[in-house]
Amino acid sequence: MNLRPEPRKPYIADPSRYEKNMPYRRSGKSGLCLSALSLGFWWNFGEDETFASCHERVTTAFDNGITVFDLANNYGPPFGAAEEMMGRIMSRSFHTHRHEMVITSKAGHDMWEGPYGNGSSRKMLMTSIDESLSRMGIDYVDIFYSHRYDGVTPIEETMQALVDIVRSGKALYVGLSKYPADKLTEALAYLRDAHTPCIIYQDKSNMLVNNLTDERREVLESFGAGYTAFSPLQQGVLTDKYLNGIPENSRAANDKHLHRADITPELVEQLRHLNEIASDRGQTLAQMAVAWLLNDPMITSVIIGPRTMSQLMSLLPAIKNTGFSDSEKDAITSILNS
Repeated sequence: MNLRPEPRKPYIADPSRYEKNMPYRRSGKSGLCLSALSLGFWWNFGEDETFASCHERVTTAFDNGITVFDLANNYGPPFGAAEEMMGRIMSRSFHTHRHEMVITSKAGHDMWEGPYGNGSSRKMLMTSIDESLSRMGIDYVDIFYSHRYDGVTPIEETMQALVDIVRSGKALYVGLSKYPADKLTEALAYLRDAHTPCIIYQDKSNMLVNNLTDERREVLESFGAGYTAFSPLQQGVLTDKYLNGIPENSRAANDKHLHRADITPELVEQLRHLNEIASDRGQTLAQMAVAWLLNDPMITSVIIGPRTMSQLMSLLPAIKNTGFSDSEKDAITSILNS
């Protein structure tokens, strides 16, 4: 009996991957285009996931035109595990496709013990970029984000660290995430004056919670930065999962980031009305939620974080219908304001 393991099939990228109608949108006034959908690694590519599952989701995303892979130093679980998984996937299948990929990372939240493992100090950022590159086995990231304003570190310290990271060749572009509007303006001005402009800003945006406020929109437009939206489904709320209450296997029943109390009767009623509009459009509620964001010309890319292949495949068709009639917009706005 032959007990030798079956040889692994090498990954061969779909030659028609750029013919799948994936839009590519210019990030602000930069020369970099991002795929309208990005694959997010937050808490779905850690040690509790198999390599085969993670590899299949990444290769399938790439085969369908997704070129942006959104990571951070503390994505897991545990912290760092998502970048390590990406490193294994890169080594196995993507070493010849690195030039086709936009790989991002971030630093600013909890990462390691002690006084230097958190925040936006120069020490935190400079250490983090080196560790992220090592975990992923790559020479540079395309975009390196300051993951948050920590309320303590001077803006000029954080921004100069980002500038120096770009000048060192460890990142090609600078991004910012979750900054208060006044600090965002200060940060963007510093980066502009240092000739290393921020090309992208990332924050939570979806039908229920939208941090792309008029004030932030005006600031970003004035500095020529794009916008990437994360949590487009509000932790799975904007799906058909909660139309009839809270399933026992759902995040609201078991997850620390979403609670039963969040799924109110009023919210369920809103979701049902939104689902009716989605059905009339020939979409699922999740697809419509993603399309709603992509309808905004300010939004460069929407980060999706599928835990399974079925979730990934169900979200990809969202790009096919991102237009909304005036009556649809009015109806959706009325539901969201009810």
